[in-house]
Amino acid sequence: MAAAELAVPALPNSGGAGAGAPSGTVPVLFCFSVFARPSSVPHGAGYELLIQKFLSLYGDQIDMHRKFVVQLFAEEWGQYVDLPKGFAVSERCKVRLVPLQIQLQGARMLGIPVIVTEQYPKGLGSTVQEIDLTGVKLVLPKTKFSMVIPEVEAALAEIPGVRSVVLFGVETHVCIQQTALELVGRGIEVHIVADATSSRSMMDRMFALERLARTGIIVTTSEAVLLQLVADKDHPKFKEIQNLIKASAPESGLLSKV
Repeated sequence: MAAAELAVPALPNSGGAGAGAPSGTVPVLFCFSVFARPSSVPHGAGYELLIQKFLSLYGDQIDMHRKFVVQLFAEEWGQYVDLPKGFAVSERCKVRLVPLQIQLQGARMLGIPVIVTEQYPKGLGSTVQEIDLTGVKLVLPKTKFSMVIPEVEAALAEIPGVRSVVLFGVETHVCIQQTALELVGRGIEVHIVADATSSRSMMDRMFALERLARTGIIVTTSEAVLLQLVADKDHPKFKEIQNLIKASAPESGLLSKV
């Protein structure tokens, strides 16, 4: 993930959670779902030690069949970012463990076909390994910014009665926006998952979501989409979907901009 390459400072070392940590250790606030527990790790601890600490603090609540990403709260951005590559704890900080793949897991549970496109994978790389593409209908390379390419059109034509689609991915203001506008122009209802789309720039992301909402496209959240799809607590897959969304959704950075 691109954010993992950012050089992001940790929180400044001033009072708060974890004060009085043993010598040679650094106080860290470990957040998972709705919980936040202060602890400490050795100075210089990296990703593996942070994961071990999360497991020791929340092991009975973590579904080991899911994939997770560790994020660091960055004062510079006022939100969480993916843990920078090669990160080592050197001062007081706040980290959280975030479950991935809510949308794709939900689609698999509900039997909804998923079509994935990758923008110029030869130069930009393929879908990040943290996103499990097992069971998707298609994975297609493209150079056009919109994902409405002939192969996708053919795949949609094979699905009877398609009236709406759910879009998520990157970047909001380019591929997502152009895809959404093209689909709407063809009479398809489009739902964009705001907390599952992103851009390198928050400004680009915000303006794109605002423009799309003004054109009648439905801007929603991952939890809202999943619950709308099951619609009723008596749905046979409701319990599975409920377990999937129990962990709090990652902070999208959008709330502070609303």
